[in-house]
Amino acid sequence: MIDLYYWPTPNGHKITMMCEEAGLPYKIHPIDITKGAQMDPAFIALSPNNRMPAIVDHAPADGGTPLSVFESGAILLYLAGKAHAFAGTTPRERVAVEEWLFWQVGGLGPMAGQLSHFTRFAPEQVPYAIKRYTDETRRLLGVMDRRLANHTFLAGDFYSVGDMASYPWALVWEKFGPEPAMAGLDHVQRWIDAIRARPATVAAYANADKIALPPPPPPPAA
Repeated sequence: MIDLYYWPTPNGHKITMMCEEAGLPYKIHPIDITKGAQMDPAFIALSPNNRMPAIVDHAPADGGTPLSVFESGAILLYLAGKAHAFAGTTPRERVAVEEWLFWQVGGLGPMAGQLSHFTRFAPEQVPYAIKRYTDETRRLLGVMDRRLANHTFLAGDFYSVGDMASYPWALVWEKFGPEPAMAGLDHVQRWIDAIRARPATVAAYANADKIALPPPPPPPAA
């Protein structure tokens, strides 16, 4: 059993997607970031950066004491190793998976996250910030679109943790990007639709329905 310290954000969804795809049993422990639960010392002991998600694996491969892992990219790679799936089977496939996973955690996630913050949560509009993060998120999605023009998934023709990492962040743009958000991103849209239809994705996102979420704040005044 894996204890998953989770809130239904893009980074949280990554891990439930992986657990569902790999058939790994997990138990969700909600970390309500709207109330500062990520600052609890007990959680910081698992996640020193006081960010969720984090996991505790009670049956690590070495047979030792429970093993905790923090940072969503590290968790995905750990779970892929545990499941022997979704990380490629050859050296070249593994390189491709890691490239796109690290691309997401270092680029698409931070940029889309800042875009979401400045368009939805900032107390006042900051036009420079909104333009900067809009432009950079759109540029990164263009990188994805060019890749997906010739590949079924990001690492090639197989589904991987690189896709699971990027999918929840691509949804941020699909939902909140400037209209029409997906114009010129036909390959990304095809990829989103294919992943959204996977049973494991449906099951993973159903976890959000089990948690009473506060309504999002209204957009800042112009």
